Amino acid sequence: MDTQSIITDESQYLMQTYRRADIVLARGDGVYLFDTDGRRYLDFMSGIAVAALGHADPDVTAAVAQQAATLTHVSNLFYTIPQVGLARRLVTHSFADRVFFTNSGAEAIEGALKFARKWARGRGQGKHEIVAFSGSFHGRTMGALSVTYKAAYREPFAPLVPGVCFAPFNDLAAAAALISDATCAVVVEPVQGEGGIHAATPAFLRGLRALCDQHGALLIFDEIQCGLGRTGRLWAHEAAGVTPDIMTLAKPLANGLPIGAILLTEDVAAAVGPGEHGSTFAGGPVVCRAGEVVFDRVSDPAFLAAVAANGQYLREQLRALASPLVVEVRGAGLLVGVELKTAVAPILAAARQRGLLVINAGDNTLRIAPPLIVTRDHIDAAVAILGECLAEEEKRLTQGR
Repeated sequence: MDTQSIITDESQYLMQTYRRADIVLARGDGVYLFDTDGRRYLDFMSGIAVAALGHADPDVTAAVAQQAATLTHVSNLFYTIPQVGLARRLVTHSFADRVFFTNSGAEAIEGALKFARKWARGRGQGKHEIVAFSGSFHGRTMGALSVTYKAAYREPFAPLVPGVCFAPFNDLAAAAALISDATCAVVVEPVQGEGGIHAATPAFLRGLRALCDQHGALLIFDEIQCGLGRTGRLWAHEAAGVTPDIMTLAKPLANGLPIGAILLTEDVAAAVGPGEHGSTFAGGPVVCRAGEVVFDRVSDPAFLAAVAANGQYLREQLRALASPLVVEVRGAGLLVGVELKTAVAPILAAARQRGLLVINAGDNTLRIAPPLIVTRDHIDAAVAILGECLAEEEKRLTQGR
């Protein structure tokens, strides 16, 4: 089928819940994607921070093919080798004692909130409130949406899960005013993604840990986007020297196959017994085998050091553009935000025309999240294109005055 036929059929057969670019992607190779017309794109969004090892990674491909030819699905009524292997890796390299696998990040958040509520039931009546933060994004299912800040996302689906309140992000005093003995959990992204690539300060995360300890509440870190090597550390919260009670993962864990995970302490895990939570597909052999390959590569100290160094180089090169349209370049590792004085939509479109894929984080911030295998040559090429796009947009805005 030709490109336009595919786009036309999509409009006829699929729910119209996505604003898609007019590109039909057909294959990938490393940091590049190719459309049905044969055009190549430098992928600096990696499926929204998902393809950590790039596209069609040979190790992931071989492992998935071998596992698919061996065992695809049996449900969670039986033990499987890849699931236990991936769980062992996650526990061994984190604060956690236990793992519960899901099929997505939103499912992981749902489970985390559910586990927190169940844990709190044994600690007194009325201990059910959840504190979240301005700028937060945790997903679009009902529970996840309830702790997502943006009103445009939440309000059309009200009433949502009760007992949720929001404090300003990075404002410890405001959080302290809301966290009480009635709080069962505080949920926060160590680095906000959708909210504009804003990192929580170490003092803020340490303060939340202390407040949760003071009031007997659980601290939940959402590392669905910022975790597993994206910031140049295995876990983003390591930068603050703080550990949570629960952590959610998803996006890069199987390099594009559907998986999520809830990591939790023994204390929390013990509150949830057989039959109180479950999933037919979660933690299947194929996705967990992919996850083992990803984890082994990404957790290597040399790999993480390269992510940190390349992320620093990317931010330096973006700042060196010295565009008058840029307010700030910020981020950690290879999760970078470029805040603009103007809307990002024209920049995104112009970059696509030049063969570069980036994404927004809000209306005026470019979100740059390339595969973690990106090189400085790739970074130089992407920054050059963004420089052209910014210069073109500045000229257009100046002429329009």
